[in-house]
Amino acid sequence: MLVIAVLCVLSVLSLVLHVIASRAESNTAPGANAGFRKLQRQFFTVYFLATFSDWLQGPYVYKLYSHYGYTDKQIAVLYVIGFGSSVAFGTAVGSLADRIGRKKLCIAYSFLYSICCLTKTTPNYGILVLGRVLGGISTSILFSTFEAWYVHQHIEKYNFPPQWINNTFAEATFFNGILAIAAGIISNLMAEWVGFGPVSPFVFAVPCLAISGLLTAYSWEENDIKQSQKLGYTTLKALKIIFSASNSSLILLGVIQSLLESVMYIFIFLWTPILEPMSPPLGIVFSCFMVCIMIGSSMYSFLLLRRVRPEHMLTLSMSLAFLALTVCAVATSSPAKPFTHACFVAFLSFEISIGIYYPAIGYLRSRVIPEEYRASITSWFRVPMNLLTCVSLLWLRDSKPHGDEKQEGQHDSLEKSSHLTFLICACFLLLASLLSTQFTRKFQDSEKREVLESQLLI
Repeated sequence: MLVIAVLCVLSVLSLVLHVIASRAESNTAPGANAGFRKLQRQFFTVYFLATFSDWLQGPYVYKLYSHYGYTDKQIAVLYVIGFGSSVAFGTAVGSLADRIGRKKLCIAYSFLYSICCLTKTTPNYGILVLGRVLGGISTSILFSTFEAWYVHQHIEKYNFPPQWINNTFAEATFFNGILAIAAGIISNLMAEWVGFGPVSPFVFAVPCLAISGLLTAYSWEENDIKQSQKLGYTTLKALKIIFSASNSSLILLGVIQSLLESVMYIFIFLWTPILEPMSPPLGIVFSCFMVCIMIGSSMYSFLLLRRVRPEHMLTLSMSLAFLALTVCAVATSSPAKPFTHACFVAFLSFEISIGIYYPAIGYLRSRVIPEEYRASITSWFRVPMNLLTCVSLLWLRDSKPHGDEKQEGQHDSLEKSSHLTFLICACFLLLASLLSTQFTRKFQDSEKREVLESQLLI
């Protein structure tokens, strides 16, 4: 009842904030520009179907593998293969998008992820491994190429003001929260209530992916990028740009993204066992988290209209996430059971910080990443995050007690490993907060130089 009450309060708060932000936004230039709204609809129609297909699968990946009779260690290996695939193929995928076309890669996403979903229909471990490899490649496309396509159309094709990108990414974050809640309900209906089993959400995702691919093919145009280099050269050139002395703000942004998103994925593995003593309805808890992301997104839009700069909101999101994970680290150091309630509140705060983070990082990437290497560099940004997540997942699984011999000490062992993990995550976020402050200074200096140069040219 407590969790349901929290969901109701958060939902009302999210709705109120969104209405306030939307009313204020409708009177601004982006809200009144028909061409901009048309581009947004063109992007959202495809992008939301692509992300909805991904959200459908999330709640039942672990449960499906467990349903097939695999042990925790075998399941951990499957997860690691997925993240490892993103590391191994992600940078090549980004370079391929920049070289042969981002629209083509977005269509390939629908095809590859559909095959990944179909591999879940068999309990054969080898085929499941293949599915995880394809899933790693597909998510690399989802989190780099779609954004790169939109930013190019926004700036290069239609020449809209770069600041309007904030509006698009804030809306994308908000409505992604709604889609995640809807996907969770639909997947639960099919798997549990209707009784189709844990494989049904994966099967249902296939037609959604097919429609997404068809809409991409018929409603999107290809980015006009002049790229003549070979694939390997593009990948290495993107890495060289990240580490170039003239682009220090770029590497700072990449490190900040890697630190925050690795913590985010570690959080995904931890929240369920941490809240287990409360015996909460996990679907409702997940919905609470998604509503908090929507609240964060609405806060971003509202603060943006109050002329708070995106780089300052990035620092705000890092600081809020740091405070939330510090509370978790302190709470899990205590043997008392009420620590779960403190963790639950901290988890909600962390998700609000994620809602602020996503539109902020999306806009700042659009400003600092060179257009011709946008997908390549975005993919490189995800490599450290995937590596950190793999190491953390393996460590968390190995620290888990096995067999009946340690049944009594299982909760104590969980608390100890969780406390240490949260402590490490808090350190990551403290570093991200400090780097975000440094990035803000360099980014603003760079913008001032651009303004001066443009004035001199005039």
